[in-house]
Amino acid sequence: MGTKCLTEVNVDDLVSAGLAADEAEQLHRTLRDALLGAGSGGPREVWRELVARRALEPSHPHRLHQLIYYSVYSDWDSDVNGPPLYWFPSLDQAKQTNLGRLMESHGQDLLGTLYKDPVTSFSLFQQFSASRPEVYWSIVLKEIAVKFEAPPRCILDTADKSKHGGTWLPGAVLNIAECCLQPSNHPRKEDNSAAIVWREERDDDSSTVKCMTLRELRERVMLVANALNATFSRGDAIAIDMPMTVNAVIIYLAIILAGMVVVSIADSFAAKEIASRLHISKAKGIFTQDFILRGGRKFPLYR
Repeated sequence: MGTKCLTEVNVDDLVSAGLAADEAEQLHRTLRDALLGAGSGGPREVWRELVARRALEPSHPHRLHQLIYYSVYSDWDSDVNGPPLYWFPSLDQAKQTNLGRLMESHGQDLLGTLYKDPVTSFSLFQQFSASRPEVYWSIVLKEIAVKFEAPPRCILDTADKSKHGGTWLPGAVLNIAECCLQPSNHPRKEDNSAAIVWREERDDDSSTVKCMTLRELRERVMLVANALNATFSRGDAIAIDMPMTVNAVIIYLAIILAGMVVVSIADSFAAKEIASRLHISKAKGIFTQDFILRGGRKFPLYR
């Protein structure tokens, strides 16, 4: 790990980290240029410069990445500043994130002329979200299309001082599975949007990737939920003991949508441990399967 600051890293250090002499000379020049480009800025600005100049490549030895990273942040106080960042999104990348879109839509309304863009104004926007939670979270809940069966009395109730941090969304009633499955005005949550993307375990070495749209997922979840409602009652505990497949996701959402309680059991548990969890949870039913796939081979789930 590098203990020197970046200004002290020399060509020999880069060679010791795995570079050929000519590569080390070239990278050393890039490091000097990055330091000049960062000016009087701190470690984050230096690292931004290095990233912008593509100083480090995936093909470079890992110990070289470590040397440069720890040298840039040699004087960084993690207790005060948090962990030193490794990756910074570009402005275009930031604008395409959920938070970036929210900031672009509401930043000027909330921060006025202080708002510039999702990267420059991130810290200021974070401070606003912490100081004005009722405003910020009202926007977020609408943005992610949370549908309440009974709306909350407020966003955050801090009247009861015995409750550290207050009570969020007091009085609210919702079904989170319903919120997940309903389309909205969100650009990535339309009926034909991809809801689940997966690859079957037997296709680990294949490039075949499967996709299920939001409409398809909703239809399959509702099919299972209707079957549950015909057999069990709201509030019943229903267990799932199976690998994390697309069917397990459908079943999980269906149990929640039907107003029941999910009991998750790892498929690696022995029969005795499974029975113990079923007893403790008082599960009324269980979804499972008779075998699992591992490395292209079938193994019985129970022995």
